[in-house]
Amino acid sequence: MAIVASHRVRDLLRRRLTAPTNPGLSLSLCPMSFSAQHDVSRISPSEAPEHNYESLRVTTAERHILHVQLNRPEKRNAMNKAFWREMVECFNKIAQDADCRAVVISGAGKMFTSGIDLMDMASEFQKPQGDDVARISWYLHDLISRYQETFTVIEKCPKPVIAAIHGGCIGGGVDLISACDIRYCAQDAFFQVKEVDIGLAADLGTLQRLPRIIRNRSLVNELAFTARKMMADEALGSGLVSRVFLDQKTMLDAAFALAADIASKSPVAVQGTKVNLLYSRDHSVAEGLRFMRAWNMSMLQTEDIAKSVQATMEKKDLKSVNFSKL
Repeated sequence: MAIVASHRVRDLLRRRLTAPTNPGLSLSLCPMSFSAQHDVSRISPSEAPEHNYESLRVTTAERHILHVQLNRPEKRNAMNKAFWREMVECFNKIAQDADCRAVVISGAGKMFTSGIDLMDMASEFQKPQGDDVARISWYLHDLISRYQETFTVIEKCPKPVIAAIHGGCIGGGVDLISACDIRYCAQDAFFQVKEVDIGLAADLGTLQRLPRIIRNRSLVNELAFTARKMMADEALGSGLVSRVFLDQKTMLDAAFALAADIASKSPVAVQGTKVNLLYSRDHSVAEGLRFMRAWNMSMLQTEDIAKSVQATMEKKDLKSVNFSKL
């Protein structure tokens, strides 16, 4: 496979270097201009005008990076009715945003989230009118399905999503971060699968995703059965988070640095990697390899391979490569 890939890259480079000039497809061998280098540098955070929400704040943190904040700090970022709708709208837009290559999601104020806003959501859980069990069940089935999509939409989004957690991450917060690709936390973070304390089994993704993240069934069962707090160091040791930082600021700086590193790579490569990692998680090795063949039979034809190889051969940082939008 390495020999085949080597031949592909060599042939692709040869074709691009000898092909007639085409402004849309040409590969320049000259160093990047100062203006191009300046384009990939850090920019000041600014509001993303296409994202206007009640429960979320979305800003452009750096070029190709969006910052999604749970933005009800006065309510400890509790998840109200607007949140469940707006998360789906937000991440569907991000999935279609050709300029976005990575996302950081965090909480405003003193904590990541306190979970579901029970006061605001009380009416949603009232028994619907009528006494037909089948019709009531169908209503609840549809309701739960819509709430599940609030976090599944993060997983469906092809752009890598980094969760940056400080303070409490309770109930629905664990559902949310379990759907993210990478998790960082501050030293003051703690995690609670809180649903048993309010009389129900977690139904929005924690029980399905957490065992695949932690890989310690005994620990997952303990957390889910007791609703006890898991502190930052235990979260790191179990694999729930990949790094722990002294405070929120240090954590966010690291999360944005990681997002910038990801955003510097070919979006074809990065997004294809996420799609295949998730597919392989839910399928056998043989099925994953079959899917990978079908995926790369088209993706190996991207111009990004030639650009990446050229940068590597010239010992350039990938941040200097101008990959097309995807």
